[in-house]
Amino acid sequence: MGDMTNSDFYSKNQRNESSHGGDFGCTMEELRSLMELRGTEAVVKIKETYGDTEAICQRLRTSPVEGLPGTAPDLEKRKQIFGQNFIPPKKPKTFLQLVWEALQDVTLIILEIAAIISLGLSFYHPPGENNEGCATAQGGAEDEGEAEAGWIEGAAILLSVICVVLVTAFNDWSKEKQFRGLQSRIEQEQKFTVVRAGQVVQIPVAEIVVGDIAQIKYGDLLPADGLFIQGNDLKIDESSLTGESDQVRKSVDKDPMLLSGTHVMEGSGRMVVTAVGVNSQTGIIFTLLGAGGEEEEKKDKKGVKKGDGLQLPAADGAAASNAADSANASLVNGKMQDGNVDTSQSKAKQQDGAAAMEMQPLKSAEGGDADDKKKANMHKKEKSVLQGKLTKLAVQIGKAGLVMSAITVIILVLYFTVDTFVVNKKPWLPECTPVYVQYFVKFFIIGVTVLVVAVPEGLPLAVTISLAYSVKKMMKDNNLVRHLDACETMGNATAICSDKTGTLTTNRMTVVQAYVGDVHYKEVPDPSSINAKTMELLVNAIAINSAYTTKILPPEKEGALPRQVGNKTECGLLGFVLDLKQDYEPVRSQMPEEKLYKVYTFNSVRKSMSTVIKMPDESFRMYSKGASEIVLKKCCKILSGAGEPRVFRPRDRDEMVKKVIEPMACDGLRTICVAYRDFPSSPEPDWDNENDILSDLTCICVVGIEDPVRPEVPEAIRKCQRAGITVRMVTGDNINTARAIAIKCGIIHPGEDFLCLEGKEFNRRIRNEKGEIEQERIDKIWPKLRVLARSSPTDKHTLVKGIIDSTHTEQRQVVAVTGDGTNDGPALKKADVGFAMGIAGTDVAKEASDIILTDDNFSSIVKAVMWGRNVYDSISKFLQFQLTVNVVAVIVAFTGACITQDSPLKAVQMLWVNLIMDTFASLALATEPPTETLLLRKPYGRNKPLISRTMMKNILGHAVYQLTLIFTLLFVGEKMFQIDSGRNAPLHSPPSEHYTIIFNTFVMMQLFNEINARKIHGERNVFDGIFRNPIFCTIVLGTFAIQIVIVQFGGKPFSCSPLQLDQWMWCIFIGLGELVWGQVIATIPTSRLKFLKEAGRLTQKEEIPEEELNEDVEEIDHAERELRRGQILWFRGLNRIQTQIEVVNTFKSGASFQGALRRQSSVTSQSQDVANLSSPSRVSLSNALSSPTSLPPAAAGR
Repeated sequence: MGDMTNSDFYSKNQRNESSHGGDFGCTMEELRSLMELRGTEAVVKIKETYGDTEAICQRLRTSPVEGLPGTAPDLEKRKQIFGQNFIPPKKPKTFLQLVWEALQDVTLIILEIAAIISLGLSFYHPPGENNEGCATAQGGAEDEGEAEAGWIEGAAILLSVICVVLVTAFNDWSKEKQFRGLQSRIEQEQKFTVVRAGQVVQIPVAEIVVGDIAQIKYGDLLPADGLFIQGNDLKIDESSLTGESDQVRKSVDKDPMLLSGTHVMEGSGRMVVTAVGVNSQTGIIFTLLGAGGEEEEKKDKKGVKKGDGLQLPAADGAAASNAADSANASLVNGKMQDGNVDTSQSKAKQQDGAAAMEMQPLKSAEGGDADDKKKANMHKKEKSVLQGKLTKLAVQIGKAGLVMSAITVIILVLYFTVDTFVVNKKPWLPECTPVYVQYFVKFFIIGVTVLVVAVPEGLPLAVTISLAYSVKKMMKDNNLVRHLDACETMGNATAICSDKTGTLTTNRMTVVQAYVGDVHYKEVPDPSSINAKTMELLVNAIAINSAYTTKILPPEKEGALPRQVGNKTECGLLGFVLDLKQDYEPVRSQMPEEKLYKVYTFNSVRKSMSTVIKMPDESFRMYSKGASEIVLKKCCKILSGAGEPRVFRPRDRDEMVKKVIEPMACDGLRTICVAYRDFPSSPEPDWDNENDILSDLTCICVVGIEDPVRPEVPEAIRKCQRAGITVRMVTGDNINTARAIAIKCGIIHPGEDFLCLEGKEFNRRIRNEKGEIEQERIDKIWPKLRVLARSSPTDKHTLVKGIIDSTHTEQRQVVAVTGDGTNDGPALKKADVGFAMGIAGTDVAKEASDIILTDDNFSSIVKAVMWGRNVYDSISKFLQFQLTVNVVAVIVAFTGACITQDSPLKAVQMLWVNLIMDTFASLALATEPPTETLLLRKPYGRNKPLISRTMMKNILGHAVYQLTLIFTLLFVGEKMFQIDSGRNAPLHSPPSEHYTIIFNTFVMMQLFNEINARKIHGERNVFDGIFRNPIFCTIVLGTFAIQIVIVQFGGKPFSCSPLQLDQWMWCIFIGLGELVWGQVIATIPTSRLKFLKEAGRLTQKEEIPEEELNEDVEEIDHAERELRRGQILWFRGLNRIQTQIEVVNTFKSGASFQGALRRQSSVTSQSQDVANLSSPSRVSLSNALSSPTSLPPAAAGR
């Protein structure tokens, strides 16, 4: 294991170990090699070397019952010798690395090159400079001083590039820092239960030391390696380490090895910790990965395909899945680091994203960089909706910009050469070459400037700022976001599948009704009315047959309710014992946990829990409790009023269900049946034969437990329904209980058309004769389904998958799911957004989720929806603003350059405009706080374009206003202001007032348009709530102040000459006109403007089933349809030729005929597409073919 030297942690431990090894009976090295063994090997090794686990505990100086003494010196010494339970995180990227990354941007590189060439040429004074022959058509007198200042432009471009890079790098750096802050917050919250000095305490995971006795239970993620000492029915999911999905049964004599990072799927028990931190199994793998981290970075550069990276063959077992799963310390520190979930999630969620996946280079394991700015992050599933749309839009804009800039350069160069060499018939003199080159460089810089303005680099910035800002604020709203894009996906959510217990209800269980001794009590009965024998059985059955970690503690504050610790249902039952004026503690101390003979823990299959104890007379008694309809089926006797068992026939049971259980359930109570059974001492029953053991029970009582609905839930659900989100309840409870609670919450309203199904019935309806699930069958059910009761985790997963894969609605559904149990993992992963409960949630659920609700409250989900929609709107606002600037700046630079040979907006001015428009505007518009009004509209859906018609109307409307004014100023400005014309100035002439006025007016118009951009749905009042956003006000005023400085004192570098007060007034007045013009645009009804195209819509095949690609068919005009048909015919023609060539080749080589046939079939599939196109009603299909990138799958598959 030499490759671990990179961890100084490790080497330090090694040094310590040799010196201290003698203090304990075994060294770290021995324990570590012991933990590498599995199953029987390990048992043999323990027997040979130590004797048994008790002996190991003695050597580690700990007691299996009392635990460590917990004194500070002892703990410190253990940390010194055996290391801490902490894995040093990967070093964050330094600020300089981030700067270097930001510099990789193509446009910036082009600009840098242009600036450097420009600098170089300005310092190079060619001999022919003063040669009359070289003077160009526009030659004018030049001051000597001005020629000296030629370097300024290049320097200014470089300076602005540095600005952009620093801003970008700083933004990335703060994002990284925020992510680490989030990380450490999650880590601090991660606690684990250990026994110290005989007391059960919860300590942070990092405090666990070797020798600790840890209590493990269902749903835990093991924080360290250890040996199983005692427990019952413990099953572990070790797939994160071995890649084997089967659960592993643990027992002291067969397989006592418990490994860090594995999940407890069932049962409970105790373990002695034998290895922590970098020495635990996960730690070792992680250290290896850490060593491989540098190589991985190199691989990054080569662009390892994410797709390949994901399909690790599970077969090469440990190594492969470890590399994926423990790509960071996520397991040991119980960190919920994005990286780890990433790989596994993308596996689960990579629906059809495979093709998209191939494109993305593998990002580093650190979640923070995963949304690397330019590369859309492939965090999970496909790209998030927004990112998909943005990437597409940015590419479209980029292409347009590139074309424009190329044309600009070509026109300038042609005009110059024609003018100089053809019209004025100047010969090309060798000594003039440098002068000409200088002109060409100037043209090139103008071209690049056009490109820079055209490409919205602010987009990734706006997205990141907006998401990072939202995530920060969502923390206050009890949403701990683990994946940035989950926040935005939430805004598109159309369905929420919620758990009942703890999410919709308070999770404070209290018994309010009981059926004991043939009497149905509508409130907790008086203790004297219950027979003493029955009472004793009842108290024992409840106290012993429940997890001993479940307790009811006195309230923290006077007058508060008692604290419930552990499983809430069991707390309710223990509370019932206390209400009956009995105590459960003496019973438990008389029968401690070690003495329990056999425990069948609760799981989703059994739906009951049973505990067997040995009676003083050597016979056995089993106490059982569980869902009443399930346990009652197994009862054949019931205790009568006198406390004697009497026969309980099936028809008695039916009557009891009618008279007792259904009425309780209809009041929204959970019904639990408590029962027992006695076994003789010999022959000892076969405890593994569960079906025989769990039968012939005697029912003691049935209780109704109330779990009140949280007071804020009905309002939150009403908001969801108003916002177009369907809330469904998925619960393990009885259907009547579930229905009653659903009515209280407002999920269903009496008299509506809805379905409430039980898991069994649901499965029967969705499966065909062979028992396979059919999507069409699910499509018949889910739109009306509101409550799914008595459901298993698989049902939940099936439902979520069914809704997501459904093509029943025109929009693909976006589903959010809440879960808290270990078994909710698959559904949480499958959902578009998984919410885990922060308080009641198990580690497994948190690990699989995207957002953690720190207060377990449903109303926090509504907050998440609000923030998600806000992110979407912020980005639309920014786009509306940004594109107006881009359109105007590009057209001005382009036409100006073509008509006057010189862009009215200079390169440096363009870059300043770019800075305010991109960086500052993205800050200003992306940080608008959300309002309740966001919840009054329906979700946008996956294929609604980013730029709606209203926005397109605003963009073009404002562009028209701005262009009109700028061109007016450009061509008649000098007459209006009585100043010298700035047109046709020679190469290094001083800045003119004329062009300064144009620049200033342009910026003023942008500033006022920024206020217009605050509203995107055509609202009138653009100032609404403007003071709720201090960032916005600061930025607008700040930009204004800097603009004054630039114009008055910018001088040569900014090509500005100072303006008079009256000229300033005119500039601001024209700017203010923007607000008035905004009102004019708002009066034009959008519905009239059918010709406006929307942009930024997703049309990849995997995103949307064809039928819904276009909502309003009339938007495609005929020319376009013809063009598409042409495109298809062209594909077909090509295909035919290919087929024919292939057939000829095949015959030549006599090889297989398959390839040719394959092509043939693809041709037929295309001709079907064409057939579809010929009828106008199916026009929508053709959208898929609008861009060659999304060919029909047959062609794309070539």
